[in-house]
Amino acid sequence: MTTQQAASHLPARPGVGYKPQHYAAIMEDAGSVDWLEIHAENYMGDGGRPLAQLRHLSEKFPISVHGVGLSIGGEAPLDPDHLARLKHLLGWLKPASFSEHLAWSTHDSHFFNDLLPLPYTGATLQRICDHIDQLQAVTGTQMLLENPSSYLAFAESTWAEPDFLAEVARRTGCGLLLDVNNVFVSATNLGFSPQGYIDAFALEQVGEIHLGGHDEDTDDHGKPLLIDSHGAEVVDPVWALLDYTLDRAGPKPVLVEWDTDVPDWPVLESEAARAATALARLPMAAQ
Repeated sequence: MTTQQAASHLPARPGVGYKPQHYAAIMEDAGSVDWLEIHAENYMGDGGRPLAQLRHLSEKFPISVHGVGLSIGGEAPLDPDHLARLKHLLGWLKPASFSEHLAWSTHDSHFFNDLLPLPYTGATLQRICDHIDQLQAVTGTQMLLENPSSYLAFAESTWAEPDFLAEVARRTGCGLLLDVNNVFVSATNLGFSPQGYIDAFALEQVGEIHLGGHDEDTDDHGKPLLIDSHGAEVVDPVWALLDYTLDRAGPKPVLVEWDTDVPDWPVLESEAARAATALARLPMAAQ
């Protein structure tokens, strides 16, 4: 049996996605930010300034590692080289949390720079569980699996998404990462209740919550179409959905993501401060 680290040792406080241009500001005064998240694929090399800065940051802040390229839902086996590099990163960094996406991004040795959707069927469930079992066994780390943002639904799906994620967690022992902005985006695009989704979600399995900005567009029929862009401030309805979630889940680590059109540090820190306010109103929020 593989000995695994707990799914998340992050504090139930605000974190932000780390960007190198913010390094000096964070080291001087992080403000409301208590922890940082990095994308695994940006730190799989050897040496150089990025890794040196990450080592310094890890001495001051809990670090969460977020994978974007493993293709957990893909039909092909997990890439052994990618898995080995990930194991090395997790081994020396010893992060407080590691997460990946419920998505696929590779096919026939081709990598697609996107997180692509999956039908929620028994075959998909088995494949994802097999991949997560392999990942957790190789790395010795219990992962968190993130709900996706959706722009379509598959007719062949036989599971509702919250139930599918809960079953993956039950079978593999992984935890879950709840992206509240993804819930809002998917609910708008597919026409379901975001609050109903939260009510159906296995909140007891959640080790981390994500927030981010999205872009607004319209589809070919003139209906609203939201795009999960991580390139803007979190909108008020998503903040309200965070409050709704925290009222039911209790205090959780809350991350603000901002990956495109990255602003100056004070803008990102102000978003973290708003997350701190949301957490502070909860009973026993201080941890």
